[in-house]
Amino acid sequence: MKSKRLMRFVSLMAALLIVFSLAACSKAGDAEEAGDLLARVKARGTLVIATEGDWAPWTYHDENGVLTGFDVEIGKLIAEELGVEAEFKETDWDSILAGVEAGRFDIACNGVGYTEERAKSYYFSDPYLYSPQVLVVRADNEDIKTLDDLKGKTTANTASSTYAEVAESYGATVTPVNTLQDTIELLLAGRVDATLNSKLSILDYLDQHPDAEIKIVSEDEGEIMVFPVARTDDAKPLIDEVNKILKTLRENGKLGELSTKYFGADLTNAD
Repeated sequence: MKSKRLMRFVSLMAALLIVFSLAACSKAGDAEEAGDLLARVKARGTLVIATEGDWAPWTYHDENGVLTGFDVEIGKLIAEELGVEAEFKETDWDSILAGVEAGRFDIACNGVGYTEERAKSYYFSDPYLYSPQVLVVRADNEDIKTLDDLKGKTTANTASSTYAEVAESYGATVTPVNTLQDTIELLLAGRVDATLNSKLSILDYLDQHPDAEIKIVSEDEGEIMVFPVARTDDAKPLIDEVNKILKTLRENGKLGELSTKYFGADLTNAD
């Protein structure tokens, strides 16, 4: 008899423990889901960052396979200042902004350029880098010297990039690619006539591949680089906090130091 009572008591206590455990999990889940995006980031303890991982020197893997780069280091600093861990999610360029808008990523750290059209869908941070844009052709190409020469020509660019938009605005047909390496391979093979890209990335590529038979034929002011979050009311506090962090990184010189480390010059000011 005592044995049956003991078993019923143990069963009751086990049931109560399950109830309490489920209640605790529910409260933890509610805490993570409640509040604005900044509050949810802090509750979960991670900042989910979208990045490509193959666009040096912005975001790439070093010789040991470790994700690094200018944007990666800034992303880590932002997460650190928020008091959370940086959780990088690598994806192709055309999925980055869509993923931010859909809420799969909290923010993107991947050399995203500001445009008025993009600003309709995303809140942007204050500018953190100014990246010159260059027009690149094969070394033996003498037909293309300026953007005006792109009419009727073909370029290689990621489909939703500002570089693709510029190329098309000058009459070029864009062949979509996923990576800079794909771009250069198409150019060298003669399958496209040119490409528009970040001067910083092209110079880095030429530094790594000094014998590559490509050349820069023109340059302009290029893009204002920003960090995007979804354009929703609950995301606004996060971008406001990111701007405070960027202001601190600019004032303490860290932003300029990282620019010099990866690009050889401080490109964090408009001057």
